[in-house]
Amino acid sequence: MRKSKNKSVDDKMLTDVELELMTILWKLGEGTVADVIDGLPRGRDLAYTSVSTILRILEQKGVLSTRKEGRGHIYVPTLQKTDYETKAVRHVVERVFEGTPIALVKQLIDAGSLNQNDLHELQTLINKASKK
Repeated sequence: MRKSKNKSVDDKMLTDVELELMTILWKLGEGTVADVIDGLPRGRDLAYTSVSTILRILEQKGVLSTRKEGRGHIYVPTLQKTDYETKAVRHVVERVFEGTPIALVKQLIDAGSLNQNDLHELQTLINKASKK
């Protein structure tokens, strides 16, 4: 069975720059183009028109809503950060780890990406999950 070339918007991941701007809006709760530009890291120069265009694209994708305020627009995330994190992890597990979540966790442990505090927290989470 062939997959359709037309993925729904829900299936698509955000581009790097879209995620960068969404991360700023998730932190702010809502904001104007100028607010998003102010939230960019020092040395990350994006033109006002570029940020405005990307925010409009995100609105078209349904991950932002907008309201008119004065002469400008206020952008508000409609996609919650936790929902996107879940989607991103599922995407990585499916695409990179062949649908096996434990392979992702094993890689994190084997690569030394987790310190003792992380391992302790992971063990606590495992213990809680096994009691359910």
